[in-house]
Amino acid sequence: MNKRLIATCCCLLSVLLFSTVATAAERGTLIFEDDFERNETQENTDEIGKGWGSNSKTRAAGNKQVDLRDGAMYIYIHKVADHAVSVTHPAEFRDGYVALRFMLEDKQDSLGLNFADLQYKPVHAGHLFVARVSTMDVQLQDLKTGNMDLRIRELRQANQLTVAQQEMLKTKAAKFPNRLEPGKWYSLLVKVVGDTLTLSIDGKEVGSFSSEGIAHPTKRMLRLSVPKNAVVDDVKIYSLAPAQTAGS
Repeated sequence: MNKRLIATCCCLLSVLLFSTVATAAERGTLIFEDDFERNETQENTDEIGKGWGSNSKTRAAGNKQVDLRDGAMYIYIHKVADHAVSVTHPAEFRDGYVALRFMLEDKQDSLGLNFADLQYKPVHAGHLFVARVSTMDVQLQDLKTGNMDLRIRELRQANQLTVAQQEMLKTKAAKFPNRLEPGKWYSLLVKVVGDTLTLSIDGKEVGSFSSEGIAHPTKRMLRLSVPKNAVVDDVKIYSLAPAQTAGS
C-alpha cells in the first residue's frame, strides 16, 4: 500500500475526531511543511534537505541516521552514536503547534518533540520543553526551569540536588498513560499556548501540562529526538497570532 493511500485511509478513519483540530489549524499561519517526497543522491550520510539538520556528524561519527524513503523520514540511531538522534529544523513562533504523522516500529521506540532557543544561554543547549510519545505513555516536561537549567543540571550531574530541588523537579513534568500499537501510523498534534503544552493523538487529547518554561517568548527550533527508532511524515508547523490564542 503506497503512502498516499495510507494517508487517505488514516484521514477517513479519524476525520470526525480530528475536525476540531483542523479548524484550529485554519486559524494559524503555516510557517513550514514537509512531506518528504524527494530522493537522496547517496546513502552514506544524512541528506535530509529542506532546511533539516541532524547531530549525526558530531554524535555518530558522521554515520547516516536519517533516511528518506517511501515518502517518509526514517530516523534510527547508529551503533556508534553517543547521544539520541536529534533532527532539527528552525521554527520561530511564540504560540503555535506542530502537526505530523508518526510510526513507532518497536514497542521500545519513542519520539520526542523538543522545542529550543539556542539564543537563550541560561539553559543547556537551548532546551525549553519537550513532548515525548512512546508506545506506553506521553510525557510533557518543562526543561527551561527544570532539568536543563544550567545550575540545576550541574547539581544533578554531581548528584548534589537538595531535597527541595528534587521535589521542585517533580513539578516540572507530567506523564499520561497511552498505549500505541507498534508499526501503526498515528496523527500527532502538539500545541503551545502561553504556559500550556497540549498533546493530541488522532484528534483525541492525551494530556495537557502547564509550567512557566513553556511560555518562553520565542521558540526558535524544533528538535525531533529519537533514542532508538521512529518514522515521521507530513510535518506542519503553525504560528498562532495572539488574538487567536486568547480563546483557544
